[in-house]
This record gives sequence, C-alpha cells and structure tokens, in this order.
Amino acid sequence: MRRVPPVSDSLPDGGFYTPLFSPWDGYGDFAHLLRLAEPHTLVSRDRMYLLYAFALNALRLPGEFWECGVYKGGTALLLAELIDMRGASVGTALHLFDTFEGMPETDKRVDLHNRGDFADTSLKAVRRLIGQCEHVVFHPGWIPETFAGMEGSIIALAHIDLDVYRSVWDSCEFIYPRLANSAVMLFDDYGFPTCPGARRAVDELFCEKPEVPIVLPTGQAAVIKLPRNT
Repeated sequence: MRRVPPVSDSLPDGGFYTPLFSPWDGYGDFAHLLRLAEPHTLVSRDRMYLLYAFALNALRLPGEFWECGVYKGGTALLLAELIDMRGASVGTALHLFDTFEGMPETDKRVDLHNRGDFADTSLKAVRRLIGQCEHVVFHPGWIPETFAGMEGSIIALAHIDLDVYRSVWDSCEFIYPRLANSAVMLFDDYGFPTCPGARRAVDELFCEKPEVPIVLPTGQAAVIKLPRNT
C-alpha cells in the first residue's frame, strides 16, 4: 500500500507544523533569541514567542519598552537583543524594573506567593547576562517607587510578570495612561492558578476602561491601547 506523506511534508517549513504551525519551536529570527533566553527564564517558549511578536510590532510605535518583573533576566535579554537586531536605529530604550531580591510583601487574601519568593537572582547577575547595552536601563527597588521620575514616558510595550495583586495593580495604574496608541501591555501570569491576584488586578483595573483584556491560551493576557482622538 502506497504511503501517503503527512500534509506537513509538502508544506514550506513543514517541520514547524506539530500539527499546527508552531514558530515558538524556533522559527526564523526567534530561534536565535530562544537559544539565548531559554536557559534564564521560567517563561515557556510559546509565551516568549508572543512577547517577541508583540515586541516586533511595538518597534514601529513611538516609545519605550518596559519590563516589570525581570527575575533572572531571560525575557529581558530577549527584548534587549531584539532591539539590537531591529530597533537600535530608532533609539528604543528598554527599562527593567525589579527588586532583584525576590517578591515584596503579598496579600494573602488574593495571592498564593510569599514575600521573598524568586530571590535566587541579583542585579549583578542580570547585568552580567544582559551585558553592556546602552539602551537598557535598570531600576532596582520596589514598584511603584521605582517609577518616580518616569512620569513623562511614552510606552510602546509593557511586559508585566509580577505574579501578585498589588504589584500588578500599581504597574497598570502607572503604565496605562502612558501607553502610546496601539501599544500593548502583556501580562505573563494572568491565567495561571498560582497567580490569582495578578488576574484580579487586571480585571478590576480594566472593568471601567474601553479596552478588554484578550485572554490567551498560553496563560497570558494582552491589552491593546485603543487610539484616542487628539
């Protein structure tokens, strides 16, 4: 009996159909960024790919990239390298906000994490990982205190990976009014059962805003800033 080859065998880039097209397995430019970032992050490949794709779009907007919740620096490295590859010519800055010594006090009514979780990192280690990049600015300390002096910012992309209610709320409250039109806030841990406070903060803040959080099957959620009349 004649073997019928899988459909993917006759498709361009057929190896990435598993069974659907899965570029997060290392397709195109993303393959290089994945190799660099994956050893230094808890963020899965599919979530990193969505961050990469949103970042590519954000490079076409005015404004800065912000990451709130850096941990060991894997996704920060991905963004820094992407800016080097695609965005250095337009002067995109990457601002990194984290205690670099673990989580702050949490709210036991809505959070499952504890103060000091994810403390196995340091500012020195993340600086060493990122390397000497003129467009990367570190903001060590507690959110929202580390936002002081950033009131005039215009933000093209905000990657928020903070896990707990108060930190996510404070980040949303500061960042949202400073988003460029069509800019994205990407919440890494919105749908994870270990981070119920993160979801609650997003839902509460956006319940009276025109944008609706787009819940993704990866566990992330995205908010796209709707254009405002000027």
